[in-house]
Amino acid sequence: MSTGGELLQIEPVELQFPFELKKQISCSMQLTNKSDDYVAFKVKTTNPKKYCVRPNTGIVMPHSASDVTVTMQAQKEAPPDMQCKDKFLLQSVVTSPGATAKDITPEMFYKESGNYVEDCKLKVVYVPPQLPSPVREGSEEGSSPRASVSENGVGKTSEFNNISRAYNEQQDSSSEVIFMFKYLFCSVSINIVTMYGLQSE
Repeated sequence: MSTGGELLQIEPVELQFPFELKKQISCSMQLTNKSDDYVAFKVKTTNPKKYCVRPNTGIVMPHSASDVTVTMQAQKEAPPDMQCKDKFLLQSVVTSPGATAKDITPEMFYKESGNYVEDCKLKVVYVPPQLPSPVREGSEEGSSPRASVSENGVGKTSEFNNISRAYNEQQDSSSEVIFMFKYLFCSVSINIVTMYGLQSE
């Protein structure tokens, strides 16, 4: 989301900091000059000890853009309800062609002097920090958690089924061998009895 004035277009319109205790955090905003004029800008804040703005003044040439980085110093305590009342004010004014940052003076932004100064207010918003995605233990590099689940779950089940099938086939083969052995044993026994009976006669 951006806000567009007559001089500069500012994006984003609110400064979002992923708040973490005891950690210095930065965010950026882009200033775009769509006009044919050289535009000077100045950034102010209601809490200058808490923030560092680089650059806090500068020149945006015609049909070009400039980035501004705002750094929040490390905080020891979290604000109530993670609400921040700090605000920023970005002022812009048309300057002479070919002007540089060295040509910027505080008087350029005085409205009392009859200068046309464009003001843009920016608020500060704290957002939760982005947590890294959890990684399954034992997963190989380049493999997704879903693939690991498939290997550890479905793969193991398939392997178990194969072992069970082989065991059952072995059991079936063993049963056939025992059956054949019993059949042969019975056949031999019958033959012996038959022969013994014939010899007795």
